[in-house]
Amino acid sequence: MTAPADKGKKAKTDADAGEENEQIDGALVMSIERLQEIQDELEKVNEEASDKVLEVEQKYSEIRRPVYLRRCDIIKTIPDFWLTAFLSHPLLSELLTEEDQKMFKYLESVDVDDSKDVKSGYSITLNFSENPYFEDNKLVKSYAFADDGTTTINATSIKWKEGMEVNGNAIKKKGNKRPLVEESFFTWFTDTEHKSLADGVQDEVAEIIKEDLWPNPLKYFNNEVEEFEDDDEEPSDEEAEEDEDEEN
Repeated sequence: MTAPADKGKKAKTDADAGEENEQIDGALVMSIERLQEIQDELEKVNEEASDKVLEVEQKYSEIRRPVYLRRCDIIKTIPDFWLTAFLSHPLLSELLTEEDQKMFKYLESVDVDDSKDVKSGYSITLNFSENPYFEDNKLVKSYAFADDGTTTINATSIKWKEGMEVNGNAIKKKGNKRPLVEESFFTWFTDTEHKSLADGVQDEVAEIIKEDLWPNPLKYFNNEVEEFEDDDEEPSDEEAEEDEDEEN
């Protein structure tokens, strides 16, 4: 005769469980809604911070500009400065074919200039002295970033002198190490559709020039100079004695 009582107890237990689950679900929904409110608040703070950071970047971009121009004037007095800096860079050096290096002997200055609002783009300018390779004295490659995330690239169409135009695939692979682009530096420079970029990667060449080489090219120029200095230095007396001991 206990069966009906057990059935009622079971029904009550199921009802309690359902009510408890509803309470848990309700509490979970409230927690998620509160969490979303916090995230929305953080987004507003982050947007405000981004605006402030951009204002600071714009301010100091204008302050740096005349300093860069003074640096450019000094660099022009140092023979083969940019050629040496490029060759000393572990990645950019792979872009320069033997013919490129000959052309870089005439490279007088490099300039990277941000757009006025900093965020909408930048340009890379190479200034050359009179040379036997092309008519242009100034080569410019510019990047414009749209709000929808697209990038527009424009570049000077190089006016090559007769018989001097670079060949396409001039850089060969070295072992397992893949060059950034398997072409001449000038092929990359005139490419406005990323056709020369392997595996569809972004234009890391431009980013490396802008973010790494341009801020402090002296770092890479000095690396090359130090190597020359080390080669020219005569061994000290102690080093000479150690060499003699090893030979004996």
